Amino acid sequence: MTGGQNAATGGPGADGERVPVPGRLLAAATRLFAEQGFERTSVQELVDAAGVTKGAMYHYFSSKDDLLYAVYQRLMSLQMRRLTEFAAAPGPIAERVRAAAADLVHTTVDNLDDAVIFYRSMHMLSADRQAAVRKERRQYHELFRSMIEQGRSEGVFRSDVPADIVATQYFGAVHHLGRWYRRDGELDGPALGEHFAGLLMAGLRPV
Repeated sequence: MTGGQNAATGGPGADGERVPVPGRLLAAATRLFAEQGFERTSVQELVDAAGVTKGAMYHYFSSKDDLLYAVYQRLMSLQMRRLTEFAAAPGPIAERVRAAAADLVHTTVDNLDDAVIFYRSMHMLSADRQAAVRKERRQYHELFRSMIEQGRSEGVFRSDVPADIVATQYFGAVHHLGRWYRRDGELDGPALGEHFAGLLMAGLRPV
């Protein structure tokens, strides 16, 4: 990118259209942070990979911390929006919980680099941003838990295991996907999501 280019535009994308600078920086950050780690990626590597100047980067992101937080926000915003839709949708609660559980796995696999970065580098965020991340995760957790509690109150889920434990166990399993899942394996995101959701629903079945 030359100094005379508009800071809001970047190089051409796959479809020939110009990709905005923030999007190019996020794409470069996602790839580099996942491949070599947040702390080992320099600002110069980021701007070189994105094909922009440091001035263009600092126009949108004041630091690498800003980019790391933006990577996390992108995935969390997507998953929170999806869960909110499942929670508000009509239909039996068991079907909606199963769909939400499968979707969490699917969206994590589809954005695996984001998940890897989060699992490995969240501690590198500033204290304020770590607190914001925990707050957002808690909101997701509480909404998912409320769906399980609804199923318990309707008698379709077992009531002898606290909903908080159910949600925490499931999220823990999903958060570890970045450590072992391989894109070239036998299962894609939707198939893996169905397996995970099936195990969750089997555990929720009244005894």
